[in-house]
Amino acid sequence: MRIDIITIFPEMFAGPFTESIIKRAIQKEIVTIKLHDLRNFSTDKHKKVDDYPFSGGAGMVMMIEPIDRCIAHLKSERDYDEIIYMSPDGELLDQPMSNVLSMKKNIIILCGHYKGIDERIREHLITKEISIGNYVLSGGELGAAVLVDSIVRLIPGVLSDETSALSDSFQDGLVSPPVYTRPQQYKNWEVPEILLSGNDKIISDWKFEKAIERTKERRPELYEKLKKK
Repeated sequence: MRIDIITIFPEMFAGPFTESIIKRAIQKEIVTIKLHDLRNFSTDKHKKVDDYPFSGGAGMVMMIEPIDRCIAHLKSERDYDEIIYMSPDGELLDQPMSNVLSMKKNIIILCGHYKGIDERIREHLITKEISIGNYVLSGGELGAAVLVDSIVRLIPGVLSDETSALSDSFQDGLVSPPVYTRPQQYKNWEVPEILLSGNDKIISDWKFEKAIERTKERRPELYEKLKKK
């Protein structure tokens, strides 16, 4: 998979993409992540990429020309499955969406900033808009990093145990059941005996019941969806 990220702050990705799972995925050449500084596509002598909004109002708007030039440059080199804009009013990111995107070959992610981007970009260039939550960040970079992490970890060969991703929260519409590790006893806090029984069927049933209970308690909207199926 190749992921191209358009941003005015490429340095913000140094931490998320140079550590842990994404770092290993890049080293294994399973995924290629390229950062593109939008200012390099500005024709303004000061590398300006924003301007005042028509009709007035507070804040600045990212201009159409440098974004169009950057996307056109990338599309001249390869075909893209999706051109994604990180936006607070986009479709909420969830596990099924990450699953689908993890099967794509090439995607572009555009990180907005200021008061957003010229609406014509959304109308004519963007194929998908994604939000990571009902709140506003200073820019799309942090959201893009979250999106990339949620996608890359699902690509075969990235995780050392590929079955791990299949048992994550939300893969089956439920949150994950509680998990435990050594020591068996700590400060008189015990690991449930059933997990030590060695009976796979009983353990599996217990985990499913706990996942149902936890989903009902913590994510009732998911539980209601399951009840309707």
